[in-house]
Amino acid sequence: MTLSPTQPAADLHEPASLLLRSATRDVHERAESTGFVQNLMGGHLDVRAFAALATQHTAIYAALEAAGDRIRRSPAGAGLVFDELRRGDALATDLAALTAMIGHDPREPITVLPETLRYVDRLNEIGDDVVAYLAHAYTRYLGDLSGGQVIKRMMQRHYGLTEDGLAFYTFERIEKIPPFKERYRTAMDAVALTGADRERLVAEARLAFDLNAAVFDGLGRLHPAGERTAE
Repeated sequence: MTLSPTQPAADLHEPASLLLRSATRDVHERAESTGFVQNLMGGHLDVRAFAALATQHTAIYAALEAAGDRIRRSPAGAGLVFDELRRGDALATDLAALTAMIGHDPREPITVLPETLRYVDRLNEIGDDVVAYLAHAYTRYLGDLSGGQVIKRMMQRHYGLTEDGLAFYTFERIEKIPPFKERYRTAMDAVALTGADRERLVAEARLAFDLNAAVFDGLGRLHPAGERTAE
């Protein structure tokens, strides 16, 4: 496995869930420390910025879940796709609520960024590749079940949002998140992977975090701190 200068060494014999956590820690932290994320979580932006994030998520999850629909037809990938995690309907509900809050004309869609389109293009390239899907699903869904719950609380605290506009972070079909996360990790670890598969899994997951960080950078240029407006 060829490591980049900033990539931590990884034990390729670890279960997939542990391998991905250790091998992506640095890029995960980089994505979380982008200016847009820090400003949004710190209450320095506004509901318009959060609506722009939801718009990017709508495009990303449409592609991810289309990939999941292909992957679940494969015996190797069927156990990785959970209907409880689907976010498309929740995002549609959120965008309707958020655009109503900000008075946005629904006939003028909020911008889908070039960085988001590149992310979507990569997801569309997955085809029926179980390894690539696993990398992207891990990056998105376990993040939603973990840090996404913190984001929900911060949006409520700083921007006065209630459940309206936050359905994306509310998993109504999951009774308790911690046991579900363990169930998801168990499914990940059950996928048979060769050494080459594991190297590719790590590379794809790191790419997924980089693509996510690029979206945040694009949002940061669109919504710089200091331009908060009254809601």
